Amino acid sequence: MAEEVRGPDTTALDEVVTFTSELIRIDTTNRGGGDCRERPAAEYVAERLADAGIEPTLLERTPGRTNVVARIPGTDPSAEALLVHGHLDVVPADPAEWSVHPFSGEVRDGVVWGRGAVDMKNMDAMVLAVVRSWARHGIRPRRDIVLAYTADEEASAEDGSDFLADRHAALFEGCTEGISESGAFSFHPQPGTTLYPIAAGERGTAWLKLTARGRAGHGSKVNTANAVTHLAAAVARIGAHTWPVRLTTTVRAALTELAALYGVDVDTSAPDLDVDVLLDKLGPAAALVESTVRNSANPTMLEAGYKVNVIPGQAVAYVDGRMLPGGEEEFAATMDLLTGPDVEWEFHHREVPLEAPVDSPTFAKLRAAVERFDPAGHVLPFTMSGGTDAKQFSRLGITGYGFSPLRLPPDLDYGALFHGVDERVPVDALHFGVRVLDHYLKSA
Repeated sequence: MAEEVRGPDTTALDEVVTFTSELIRIDTTNRGGGDCRERPAAEYVAERLADAGIEPTLLERTPGRTNVVARIPGTDPSAEALLVHGHLDVVPADPAEWSVHPFSGEVRDGVVWGRGAVDMKNMDAMVLAVVRSWARHGIRPRRDIVLAYTADEEASAEDGSDFLADRHAALFEGCTEGISESGAFSFHPQPGTTLYPIAAGERGTAWLKLTARGRAGHGSKVNTANAVTHLAAAVARIGAHTWPVRLTTTVRAALTELAALYGVDVDTSAPDLDVDVLLDKLGPAAALVESTVRNSANPTMLEAGYKVNVIPGQAVAYVDGRMLPGGEEEFAATMDLLTGPDVEWEFHHREVPLEAPVDSPTFAKLRAAVERFDPAGHVLPFTMSGGTDAKQFSRLGITGYGFSPLRLPPDLDYGALFHGVDERVPVDALHFGVRVLDHYLKSA
Protein backbone atom coordinates (compact mmCIF):
# COMPACT_ATOMS: atom_id res chain seq x y z
CA MET A 1 0.00 0.00 0.00
CA ALA A 2 1.20 3.53 -0.76
CA GLU A 3 1.00 4.61 2.86
CA GLU A 4 3.41 1.83 3.87
CA VAL A 5 6.20 3.06 1.60
CA ARG A 6 5.58 6.82 1.61
CA GLY A 7 8.00 8.66 3.86
CA PRO A 8 7.53 12.09 5.38
CA ASP A 9 7.20 14.84 2.78
CA THR A 10 9.56 17.79 2.41
CA THR A 11 7.09 19.98 4.27
CA ALA A 12 7.50 17.74 7.33
CA LEU A 13 11.28 18.09 7.13
CA ASP A 14 10.93 21.87 6.99
CA GLU A 15 8.31 21.96 9.74
CA VAL A 16 10.33 19.95 12.24
CA VAL A 17 13.05 22.61 12.15
CA THR A 18 10.54 25.43 12.41
CA PHE A 19 8.62 23.78 15.23
CA THR A 20 11.77 23.00 17.22
CA SER A 21 13.00 26.58 16.87
CA GLU A 22 9.66 28.18 17.69
CA LEU A 23 9.00 25.93 20.68
CA ILE A 24 12.44 26.83 22.06
CA ARG A 25 11.52 30.51 21.79
CA ILE A 26 8.58 29.91 24.12
CA ASP A 27 10.23 30.06 27.54
CA THR A 28 8.81 27.19 29.58
CA THR A 29 11.51 27.16 32.26
CA ASN A 30 10.54 24.95 35.18
CA ARG A 31 12.26 26.21 38.34
CA GLY A 32 10.36 23.84 40.60
CA GLY A 33 7.82 24.66 43.25
CA GLY A 34 5.21 25.44 40.62
CA ASP A 35 7.28 28.20 39.00
CA CYS A 36 6.56 27.45 35.35
CA ARG A 37 3.97 28.23 32.70
CA GLU A 38 3.64 25.76 29.84
CA ARG A 39 0.36 27.11 28.47
CA PRO A 40 1.84 29.16 25.56
CA ALA A 41 3.71 26.09 24.29
CA ALA A 42 0.65 23.90 24.79
CA GLU A 43 -1.47 26.33 22.77
CA TYR A 44 1.19 26.36 20.04
CA VAL A 45 1.03 22.55 19.77
CA ALA A 46 -2.77 22.45 20.01
CA GLU A 47 -3.18 24.98 17.18
CA ARG A 48 -0.98 22.94 14.85
CA LEU A 49 -2.75 19.70 15.71
CA ALA A 50 -6.14 21.30 15.11
CA ASP A 51 -4.91 22.74 11.82
CA ALA A 52 -4.21 19.15 10.73
CA GLY A 53 -7.69 17.98 11.74
CA ILE A 54 -6.49 16.34 14.98
CA GLU A 55 -8.67 17.43 17.89
CA PRO A 56 -6.61 18.47 20.93
CA THR A 57 -7.77 18.52 24.53
CA LEU A 58 -6.10 21.05 26.86
CA LEU A 59 -6.02 20.08 30.52
CA GLU A 60 -4.78 21.90 33.62
CA ARG A 61 -4.49 21.00 37.28
CA THR A 62 -3.07 24.44 37.98
CA PRO A 63 -3.75 27.54 35.84
CA GLY A 64 -1.04 27.94 33.23
CA ARG A 65 0.35 24.42 33.71
CA THR A 66 -1.21 23.03 30.55
CA ASN A 67 -1.14 19.56 29.00
CA VAL A 68 -2.32 18.59 25.51
CA VAL A 69 -3.80 15.18 24.68
CA ALA A 70 -5.10 14.00 21.29
CA ARG A 71 -5.97 10.64 19.72
CA ILE A 72 -5.35 9.60 16.12
CA PRO A 73 -7.64 6.66 15.21
CA GLY A 74 -5.96 3.62 13.68
CA THR A 75 -7.19 1.37 10.90
CA ASP A 76 -7.48 -1.66 13.21
CA PRO A 77 -9.96 -0.93 16.03
CA SER A 78 -9.05 -4.20 17.74
CA ALA A 79 -5.37 -3.24 18.08
CA GLU A 80 -3.96 -1.94 21.35
CA ALA A 81 -3.24 1.79 21.37
CA LEU A 82 0.21 3.37 21.53
CA LEU A 83 1.04 6.42 23.66
CA VAL A 84 3.57 8.92 22.27
CA HIS A 85 4.44 11.52 24.89
CA GLY A 86 6.82 14.42 25.39
CA HIS A 87 7.13 17.21 27.93
CA LEU A 88 6.91 20.93 27.18
CA ASP A 89 8.88 22.29 30.15
CA VAL A 90 12.65 22.76 30.28
CA VAL A 91 15.25 23.28 33.01
CA PRO A 92 16.65 26.77 33.69
CA ALA A 93 19.43 28.25 31.55
CA ASP A 94 21.71 31.21 32.32
CA PRO A 95 22.13 33.32 29.16
CA ALA A 96 25.53 34.55 30.38
CA GLU A 97 26.94 31.04 30.03
CA TRP A 98 25.70 30.41 26.48
CA SER A 99 27.15 31.18 23.05
CA VAL A 100 23.62 32.13 21.90
CA HIS A 101 20.62 33.15 23.95
CA PRO A 102 19.10 29.90 25.29
CA PHE A 103 15.61 30.91 24.17
CA SER A 104 16.54 32.30 20.76
CA GLY A 105 15.84 29.09 18.84
CA GLU A 106 18.54 30.26 16.46
CA VAL A 107 19.18 28.12 13.39
CA ARG A 108 22.82 28.54 12.41
CA ASP A 109 25.04 26.43 10.13
CA GLY A 110 22.53 23.60 10.06
CA VAL A 111 22.05 23.48 13.85
CA VAL A 112 19.10 24.54 16.03
CA TRP A 113 20.27 26.14 19.30
CA GLY A 114 18.47 26.62 22.58
CA ARG A 115 17.16 25.14 25.79
CA GLY A 116 15.00 22.14 24.89
CA ALA A 117 16.79 21.36 21.63
CA VAL A 118 17.40 17.82 22.89
CA ASP A 119 15.34 17.76 26.11
CA MET A 120 12.85 17.58 24.60
CA LYS A 121 11.23 20.06 22.29
CA ASN A 122 12.98 18.34 19.39
CA MET A 123 10.92 15.19 19.96
CA ASP A 124 7.78 17.27 20.47
CA ALA A 125 8.43 18.87 17.10
CA MET A 126 9.28 15.61 15.34
CA VAL A 127 6.02 13.98 16.39
CA LEU A 128 4.05 17.07 15.42
CA ALA A 129 5.70 17.16 11.98
CA VAL A 130 5.02 13.44 11.40
CA VAL A 131 1.31 13.48 12.24
CA ARG A 132 0.74 16.64 10.19
CA SER A 133 2.39 14.92 7.22
CA TRP A 134 0.01 11.99 7.67
CA ALA A 135 -2.96 14.35 7.67
CA ARG A 136 -1.86 15.95 4.41
CA HIS A 137 -1.67 12.55 2.69
CA GLY A 138 -4.59 10.77 4.34
CA ILE A 139 -2.32 8.29 6.13
CA ARG A 140 -3.57 6.44 9.20
CA PRO A 141 -1.55 4.23 11.53
CA ARG A 142 -2.55 0.63 12.21
CA ARG A 143 -3.29 1.23 15.88
CA ASP A 144 -4.72 4.24 17.70
CA ILE A 145 -1.99 6.68 18.65
CA VAL A 146 -2.51 8.90 21.67
CA LEU A 147 -0.37 12.03 21.75
CA ALA A 148 0.42 13.65 25.11
CA TYR A 149 2.38 16.87 25.48
CA THR A 150 2.91 17.25 29.22
CA ALA A 151 3.75 19.88 31.79
CA ASP A 152 6.02 19.62 34.83
CA GLU A 153 8.23 16.66 33.83
CA GLU A 154 11.34 18.54 34.95
CA ALA A 155 10.03 18.75 38.52
CA SER A 156 7.47 16.56 40.28
CA ALA A 157 5.11 15.87 37.31
CA GLU A 158 2.23 16.79 39.66
CA ASP A 159 0.83 19.18 37.07
CA GLY A 160 1.67 16.91 34.17
CA SER A 161 1.70 13.15 33.71
CA ASP A 162 0.82 12.53 37.36
CA PHE A 163 -2.32 14.66 36.96
CA LEU A 164 -3.20 13.03 33.63
CA ALA A 165 -2.76 9.47 34.90
CA ASP A 166 -4.78 10.12 38.06
CA ARG A 167 -7.55 12.36 36.76
CA HIS A 168 -7.85 11.65 33.04
CA ALA A 169 -7.08 7.98 32.62
CA ALA A 170 -9.98 7.59 30.16
CA LEU A 171 -8.04 9.56 27.57
CA PHE A 172 -5.47 6.75 27.50
CA GLU A 173 -7.95 3.90 27.20
CA GLY A 174 -6.48 0.97 25.29
CA CYS A 175 -2.87 2.17 25.55
CA THR A 176 -0.57 -0.67 26.53
CA GLU A 177 2.77 0.71 25.35
CA GLY A 178 4.39 4.10 25.00
CA ILE A 179 7.46 5.81 23.60
CA SER A 180 9.13 9.02 24.69
CA GLU A 181 12.51 10.62 25.34
CA SER A 182 16.08 9.45 25.86
CA GLY A 183 16.58 6.60 23.43
CA ALA A 184 17.65 5.76 19.87
CA PHE A 185 20.19 8.60 19.77
CA SER A 186 23.52 7.84 18.13
CA PHE A 187 26.50 7.30 20.43
CA HIS A 188 30.04 7.05 19.09
CA PRO A 189 32.32 5.27 21.59
CA GLN A 190 35.13 4.93 19.06
CA PRO A 191 35.80 5.85 15.41
CA GLY A 192 33.72 3.78 13.04
CA THR A 193 31.30 2.52 15.70
CA THR A 194 27.80 3.95 16.08
CA LEU A 195 25.49 2.70 18.82
CA TYR A 196 21.78 3.44 19.16
CA PRO A 197 20.68 2.67 22.74
CA ILE A 198 16.92 2.24 23.12
CA ALA A 199 15.70 2.65 26.69
CA ALA A 200 13.91 -0.38 28.09
CA GLY A 201 14.10 0.57 31.74
CA GLU A 202 14.50 3.40 34.23
CA ARG A 203 15.88 3.57 37.71
CA GLY A 204 13.34 4.70 40.28
CA THR A 205 13.43 8.18 41.76
CA ALA A 206 14.22 8.49 45.47
CA TRP A 207 14.73 12.13 46.36
CA LEU A 208 15.33 12.21 50.10
CA LYS A 209 15.09 14.76 52.88
CA LEU A 210 17.45 14.18 55.82
CA THR A 211 16.78 15.95 59.12
CA ALA A 212 19.09 16.11 62.11
CA ARG A 213 17.82 17.59 65.37
CA GLY A 214 20.07 18.61 68.19
CA ARG A 215 20.52 21.10 71.00
CA ALA A 216 20.66 24.73 69.96
CA GLY A 217 23.22 26.86 71.72
CA HIS A 218 26.11 29.28 71.69
CA GLY A 219 28.83 28.50 69.17
CA SER A 220 31.56 28.96 71.76
CA LYS A 221 30.34 26.22 74.09
CA VAL A 222 30.76 22.44 74.08
CA ASN A 223 27.81 20.80 72.36
CA THR A 224 27.70 17.04 71.83
CA ALA A 225 24.23 17.27 70.29
CA ASN A 226 25.18 19.45 67.32
CA ALA A 227 22.67 18.90 64.53
CA VAL A 228 25.10 20.12 61.88
CA THR A 229 27.75 17.64 63.01
CA HIS A 230 25.30 14.73 62.98
CA LEU A 231 23.99 15.69 59.54
CA ALA A 232 27.46 16.22 58.08
CA ALA A 233 28.56 12.77 59.25
CA ALA A 234 25.53 11.13 57.66
CA VAL A 235 25.99 13.03 54.40
CA ALA A 236 29.65 12.02 54.29
CA ARG A 237 28.76 8.35 54.81
CA ILE A 238 26.17 8.48 52.04
CA GLY A 239 28.56 10.19 49.64
CA ALA A 240 31.34 7.67 50.31
CA HIS A 241 29.20 4.53 50.15
CA THR A 242 29.91 1.97 47.42
CA TRP A 243 26.69 0.25 46.42
CA PRO A 244 26.79 -3.42 45.42
CA VAL A 245 26.31 -4.46 41.81
CA ARG A 246 22.76 -5.50 40.92
CA LEU A 247 22.22 -6.41 37.26
CA THR A 248 18.70 -6.12 35.90
CA THR A 249 17.55 -8.01 32.81
CA THR A 250 17.91 -4.92 30.62
CA VAL A 251 21.38 -4.00 31.90
CA ARG A 252 22.57 -7.58 31.51
CA ALA A 253 21.29 -7.59 27.92
CA ALA A 254 23.14 -4.34 27.23
CA LEU A 255 26.37 -5.73 28.68
CA THR A 256 26.00 -8.91 26.62
CA GLU A 257 25.58 -6.99 23.36
CA LEU A 258 28.41 -4.58 24.13
CA ALA A 259 30.77 -7.39 25.10
CA ALA A 260 30.02 -9.18 21.82
CA LEU A 261 30.55 -5.97 19.85
CA TYR A 262 33.92 -5.39 21.51
CA GLY A 263 35.02 -9.00 21.25
CA VAL A 264 35.10 -9.50 25.01
CA ASP A 265 34.62 -13.17 25.90
CA VAL A 266 32.45 -13.04 28.99
CA ASP A 267 29.38 -14.74 30.42
CA THR A 268 27.29 -11.91 31.84
CA SER A 269 25.12 -14.41 33.72
CA ALA A 270 28.08 -15.93 35.58
CA PRO A 271 27.77 -15.54 39.38
CA ASP A 272 31.43 -14.48 39.66
CA LEU A 273 31.19 -11.80 36.97
CA ASP A 274 33.31 -8.75 37.85
CA VAL A 275 31.23 -5.99 36.31
CA ASP A 276 33.75 -3.25 37.00
CA VAL A 277 36.46 -5.17 35.12
CA LEU A 278 34.05 -5.68 32.22
CA LEU A 279 33.20 -1.99 32.16
CA ASP A 280 36.90 -1.14 31.93
CA LYS A 281 37.20 -3.37 28.85
CA LEU A 282 34.30 -1.57 27.17
CA GLY A 283 36.04 1.80 27.26
CA PRO A 284 33.82 4.83 26.45
CA ALA A 285 30.87 2.51 25.68
CA ALA A 286 30.69 1.77 29.41
CA ALA A 287 29.06 5.18 29.85
CA LEU A 288 25.79 3.65 28.62
CA VAL A 289 25.55 1.26 31.56
CA GLU A 290 27.94 2.27 34.35
CA SER A 291 25.33 4.37 36.17
CA THR A 292 22.74 1.60 36.12
CA VAL A 293 24.57 -1.41 37.56
CA ARG A 294 23.92 -0.16 41.11
CA ASN A 295 21.57 1.91 43.20
CA SER A 296 22.96 5.36 43.94
CA ALA A 297 22.58 8.27 46.36
CA ASN A 298 24.22 11.66 45.84
CA PRO A 299 23.95 14.46 48.44
CA THR A 300 22.92 17.65 46.63
CA MET A 301 21.61 20.30 49.06
CA LEU A 302 22.36 21.49 52.62
CA GLU A 303 20.34 23.80 54.87
CA ALA A 304 21.47 24.74 58.38
CA GLY A 305 21.97 27.69 60.69
CA TYR A 306 21.41 31.42 60.50
CA LYS A 307 24.44 32.92 62.33
CA VAL A 308 28.04 31.81 62.68
CA ASN A 309 28.07 31.89 66.48
CA VAL A 310 24.76 30.05 66.93
CA ILE A 311 24.54 26.26 66.86
CA PRO A 312 21.17 25.53 65.20
CA GLY A 313 18.74 23.03 66.62
CA GLN A 314 18.08 21.51 63.21
CA ALA A 315 19.96 20.80 60.00
CA VAL A 316 18.53 19.49 56.71
CA ALA A 317 20.06 17.87 53.64
CA TYR A 318 18.65 16.57 50.38
CA VAL A 319 19.87 13.52 48.51
CA ASP A 320 19.21 12.43 44.94
CA GLY A 321 18.73 8.68 45.22
CA ARG A 322 18.00 6.26 42.38
CA MET A 323 16.77 2.69 42.71
CA LEU A 324 17.08 -0.18 40.27
CA PRO A 325 14.07 -2.37 39.53
CA GLY A 326 13.94 -4.78 42.45
CA GLY A 327 16.29 -2.62 44.52
CA GLU A 328 13.86 -0.60 46.61
CA GLU A 329 14.13 -2.64 49.81
CA GLU A 330 17.91 -2.64 49.66
CA PHE A 331 17.91 1.10 49.12
CA ALA A 332 15.75 1.80 52.17
CA ALA A 333 17.70 -0.55 54.43
CA THR A 334 20.98 1.02 53.32
CA MET A 335 19.74 4.52 54.02
CA ASP A 336 18.66 3.45 57.52
CA LEU A 337 22.20 2.23 58.11
CA LEU A 338 24.03 5.21 56.61
CA THR A 339 21.96 7.93 58.28
CA GLY A 340 22.38 6.35 61.72
CA PRO A 341 20.44 7.03 64.91
CA ASP A 342 20.83 10.83 64.92
CA VAL A 343 19.37 11.60 61.51
CA GLU A 344 15.88 10.94 60.18
CA TRP A 345 15.22 10.45 56.48
CA GLU A 346 12.10 10.44 54.36
CA PHE A 347 11.16 10.36 50.70
CA HIS A 348 10.85 13.94 49.48
CA HIS A 349 9.72 12.59 46.10
CA ARG A 350 9.48 8.97 45.01
CA GLU A 351 8.69 7.22 41.76
CA VAL A 352 8.92 3.58 40.77
CA PRO A 353 11.69 1.97 38.71
CA LEU A 354 10.63 0.52 35.36
CA GLU A 355 11.67 -2.32 33.12
CA ALA A 356 10.31 -3.18 29.66
CA PRO A 357 10.91 -6.45 27.79
CA VAL A 358 13.79 -6.37 25.33
CA ASP A 359 12.64 -9.55 23.55
CA SER A 360 9.23 -8.10 22.65
CA PRO A 361 7.84 -7.51 19.15
CA THR A 362 7.77 -3.80 19.99
CA PHE A 363 11.48 -3.64 20.74
CA ALA A 364 12.18 -5.56 17.54
CA LYS A 365 10.19 -2.97 15.53
CA LEU A 366 11.98 -0.09 17.26
CA ARG A 367 15.31 -1.70 16.40
CA ALA A 368 14.26 -2.31 12.80
CA ALA A 369 13.13 1.30 12.33
CA VAL A 370 16.55 2.64 13.31
CA GLU A 371 18.45 0.05 11.29
CA ARG A 372 16.37 0.87 8.20
CA PHE A 373 17.85 4.37 8.14
CA ASP A 374 21.31 3.52 9.50
CA PRO A 375 22.08 -0.12 8.58
CA ALA A 376 25.64 0.20 9.93
CA GLY A 377 24.44 1.25 13.38
CA HIS A 378 24.26 -1.12 16.33
CA VAL A 379 20.99 -0.97 18.28
CA LEU A 380 20.98 -2.23 21.87
CA PRO A 381 18.81 -1.89 24.97
CA PHE A 382 19.80 0.18 27.98
CA THR A 383 18.38 1.46 31.25
CA MET A 384 18.11 5.17 31.97
CA SER A 385 19.93 6.34 35.06
CA GLY A 386 17.16 8.87 35.66
CA GLY A 387 13.47 8.88 34.85
CA THR A 388 10.71 10.20 32.60
CA ASP A 389 6.94 10.59 32.50
CA ALA A 390 6.80 6.88 31.68
CA LYS A 391 6.80 6.30 35.45
CA GLN A 392 3.47 8.02 35.91
CA PHE A 393 1.92 6.47 32.81
CA SER A 394 2.99 3.02 34.03
CA ARG A 395 0.18 3.28 36.61
CA LEU A 396 -2.20 2.89 33.67
CA GLY A 397 -0.53 -0.37 32.62
CA ILE A 398 1.52 1.31 29.90
CA THR A 399 4.96 -0.20 29.23
CA GLY A 400 7.39 2.53 28.23
CA TYR A 401 10.38 2.68 25.91
CA GLY A 402 12.77 5.58 25.39
CA PHE A 403 12.74 6.29 21.66
CA SER A 404 13.46 9.78 20.34
CA PRO A 405 15.72 8.95 17.38
CA LEU A 406 18.59 11.23 16.40
CA ARG A 407 21.64 10.57 14.24
CA LEU A 408 24.31 12.89 15.58
CA PRO A 409 27.85 13.66 14.46
CA PRO A 410 30.62 11.94 16.46
CA ASP A 411 31.89 15.22 17.91
CA LEU A 412 28.56 16.18 19.47
CA ASP A 413 28.24 14.87 23.03
CA TYR A 414 24.52 14.16 23.33
CA GLY A 415 24.68 13.29 27.03
CA ALA A 416 26.45 16.54 27.91
CA LEU A 417 23.73 18.56 26.18
CA PHE A 418 21.01 17.35 28.57
CA HIS A 419 20.54 20.25 31.01
CA GLY A 420 23.89 21.58 29.74
CA VAL A 421 25.18 24.82 28.24
CA ASP A 422 24.80 25.44 24.49
CA GLU A 423 22.16 22.75 24.05
CA ARG A 424 21.63 22.21 20.32
CA VAL A 425 20.54 19.71 17.69
CA PRO A 426 21.60 19.41 14.04
CA VAL A 427 18.91 19.85 11.39
CA ASP A 428 20.08 16.57 9.84
CA ALA A 429 19.43 14.80 13.15
CA LEU A 430 15.88 16.14 13.21
CA HIS A 431 15.29 14.92 9.65
CA PHE A 432 16.60 11.47 10.61
CA GLY A 433 14.29 11.40 13.62
CA VAL A 434 11.24 12.34 11.55
CA ARG A 435 11.97 9.56 9.05
CA VAL A 436 12.51 6.92 11.76
CA LEU A 437 9.45 7.95 13.78
CA ASP A 438 7.28 8.08 10.67
CA HIS A 439 8.33 4.56 9.70
CA TYR A 440 7.97 3.09 13.20
CA LEU A 441 4.63 4.71 14.04
CA LYS A 442 3.03 3.52 10.80
CA SER A 443 4.25 -0.05 11.38
CA ALA A 444 3.82 -0.21 15.17
